[in-house]
Amino acid sequence: MSGFFITFEGPDGGGKTTQVELLTEHLKQQGFQVICTREPGGTEVGNAIRSLLLDPAYTINSRTEALLYMAARAEHVEQVIRPALVQGKIVISDRFADSTFVYQGAARKLSKTEIVAINHFATQGLLPDITVVLDGTVEALLGRMQNRGNRDRIEQEDIEFHRKVRQGFLDLAATEPQRVKVVSACEPVQTVHRNVLNLIQTGMTERCR
Repeated sequence: MSGFFITFEGPDGGGKTTQVELLTEHLKQQGFQVICTREPGGTEVGNAIRSLLLDPAYTINSRTEALLYMAARAEHVEQVIRPALVQGKIVISDRFADSTFVYQGAARKLSKTEIVAINHFATQGLLPDITVVLDGTVEALLGRMQNRGNRDRIEQEDIEFHRKVRQGFLDLAATEPQRVKVVSACEPVQTVHRNVLNLIQTGMTERCR
């Protein structure tokens, strides 16, 4: 595939959606063909699964939760991500497989081996070219979400869960420093955007060497 696959990850409240939008607009202005998407979602089936997964009315056990995310991801890769990459486009996704490794693995304590195996089945081995983790203290990021109104099922988890999520992303970045880059989410929006843009430009340049 000749495209370039970028994912944004991190604890809830990090401003991923805003940074995805800013990066998408910048790259389009530079003349790139860009597909902007999200997980769970990105397809009709994925959006239906998203509604189920994030609805606070449901109590979902960890294995079911992981499998639902994988089902949405399999559809997402098949219908959106892989075709766009084959066409040479840049794909930017608000979350991807690393979220499952962290939320269901590090935080829910499901087997890493099992999650890796079912994710490989769902994605057929597809990995992002670069992953940006927007990081900040749990207290600061949860404070941001208090102004959002209704929070979804995952956002309503207790603070210890969110601490495990943050640490899971930091551990992931330490394990895969070439792919996973940590950016402070606690700076002003435009500062974060500039820092993200520097990482993406470097990653794309290295890919072209």
